Amino acid sequence: MEDKDRKKKDQSSLSVNRGVESPPSVNPALSGKTRKKRRQFSIDEYVEGILDGNISILSRAITLVESNRKEHFDLAQQIIEKCLPHSRDSIRIGITGVPGAGKSTFIETLGKKITAMNRKLAVLAIDPSSEKSHGSILGDKTRMETLAGDSLAFIRPSPSAGSLGGVARKTRESIILCEAAGFNTIFVETVGVGQSETLVHSMVDFFLLLMISGAGDELQGIKRGIMEMADAIIINKADGNNVHRAEMTKTEFQNALTLFPANPSGWKPRVLTCSSLEVKGINEIWSTINEQIDHTTKNGYFEEKRKKQSVYRMHDTIMQSLKASFYNNPEISKQMKLEEKQVLEGKITSYSAAAEMLNKYFGKAGD
Repeated sequence: MEDKDRKKKDQSSLSVNRGVESPPSVNPALSGKTRKKRRQFSIDEYVEGILDGNISILSRAITLVESNRKEHFDLAQQIIEKCLPHSRDSIRIGITGVPGAGKSTFIETLGKKITAMNRKLAVLAIDPSSEKSHGSILGDKTRMETLAGDSLAFIRPSPSAGSLGGVARKTRESIILCEAAGFNTIFVETVGVGQSETLVHSMVDFFLLLMISGAGDELQGIKRGIMEMADAIIINKADGNNVHRAEMTKTEFQNALTLFPANPSGWKPRVLTCSSLEVKGINEIWSTINEQIDHTTKNGYFEEKRKKQSVYRMHDTIMQSLKASFYNNPEISKQMKLEEKQVLEGKITSYSAAAEMLNKYFGKAGD
């Protein structure tokens, strides 16, 4: 009887069967061991590694630049200061375009041409982050698979994390580190069409706008400001049945450019067509970039623009530092919630709340 009861119990759907045993570790040598902490480099080791073109150390240095931790910021600034004298010999190219313009394919095609000439290329791609989660795809290495495998190319996606100002500072500093590591061509790819273009324009020598034919009138409103900044407008995807439309679009943009004021550099922006897939028009684009660099170098505008960008960078750094100092101030953090509550309840205006906190921060409260 007991055997029958035991057999029924074993066959019950509520009985717990013995599970599958865990497989042995793939690497038995790691069994029971904790992961070793990465060795911390000194400032001189970072600088020496960067100047030697060590990609691993360069990547770690850029990670320090992108970090929001104060100790990382201080260390990164010292590294940048020592790398700054070695960061002049380069061409900095900003690349933007409407969604669907084929930026990644274009960058990979032009990038392969550049590395084929034995030039070292760094691609700094600002990846859009979610405003809610601040998560980012960082998929540029996937989209540019061939270029990512090139020994003369370095692709570094950086999340925008909802703060374009912060990204601008970090990207400028990353440019310095990449140039010190021997990368003489720098691409800065933007998140899309919007405020980021103005920021990127303030850190590059040549600004390239990528367009496609038949994009529609809905894009007209966002094109004008960016077109005024562009040194060249490229009509991409000029292949197959789209060649004729691309040529028509090229003519339209050429006519539009005649309405804009003259460029202070003396350079007349050009409109070109290309096919990234069929590798057509790429040579002409690279020649145009070199022509513009040569033109602005001879008339002194290239050096003048670089100097102005350095001054702009100083002011931008002050603004970003003040903003960080304000929001990280313990007294302000305490008062912020109270002021927000009063604004939400309609007891005070947004301007009054802001003025109150700014007065408190600068020590003017009660004056």
